[in-house]
Amino acid sequence: LEAERDRQQALLESGGKVEQVSLTFNAQTGQVKPMRSKEESHDYRYFPDPDLPPLVLDASWVAVVCSELPELPAAKRARFEAAFGLSPKDAAVLVSEQVIADYFESVVAAGADPKTAANWIMTDAMTGFNAAGAFTVPPASLTELIALIKDGTVSHQAAKRVFAEMTTSGGAPADVAARLGLLQVRDSGALEAWVDEVLVENPKEVERYKGGEVKLLAFLTGQVMKKSRGKADPKGVQPVLVRKLEAP
Repeated sequence: LEAERDRQQALLESGGKVEQVSLTFNAQTGQVKPMRSKEESHDYRYFPDPDLPPLVLDASWVAVVCSELPELPAAKRARFEAAFGLSPKDAAVLVSEQVIADYFESVVAAGADPKTAANWIMTDAMTGFNAAGAFTVPPASLTELIALIKDGTVSHQAAKRVFAEMTTSGGAPADVAARLGLLQVRDSGALEAWVDEVLVENPKEVERYKGGEVKLLAFLTGQVMKKSRGKADPKGVQPVLVRKLEAP
């Protein structure tokens, strides 16, 4: 249909006339091509309907009507791509329903990074999109949760648990994270205690690291995160690990 629309538009704009024809569609090029004319083919018995005169729409009237329309999905999708740097695929998902697009824009307007907001809305936030067609977590709350991840107050994995809790019980993200015991620990004493335990429990990996396998730092960091049940701040863990591993 789109290919035929474009063909007819180009034909009319060049001064041609649209005639009744049989068409073939080339799926590879996305173009339609006339095969044979039906206008003069008596077998079809086509004839103009005298009660249906040609419909001519004034350009100024069309412009007025278009200006009164709400933003259409195609225009909104293009704007999301240009203004927020979203991929065509992500923009298409967000404009698939008006309420989703509005929610996304509200989250961004509240201060969230557009791409981060899009990722949350297309994944975790959809669990809060109830049957009535509304999100159970307010846009400002999702923005606040994203900010908590950015400043290291909660880890990304912990934030998922916080969001899941918010969809059912509500509450401010920081309060929910505190209630669930998911706030990241930055206290140097607690971090060092967890690191010391991990180094004692993984002597072979410690020796391999000291032998040049520095990639094991990621493994040891993961072990600290596991021991702390995700509470340790990863940005604080690695410096402590490196300092202890490279100590004479």
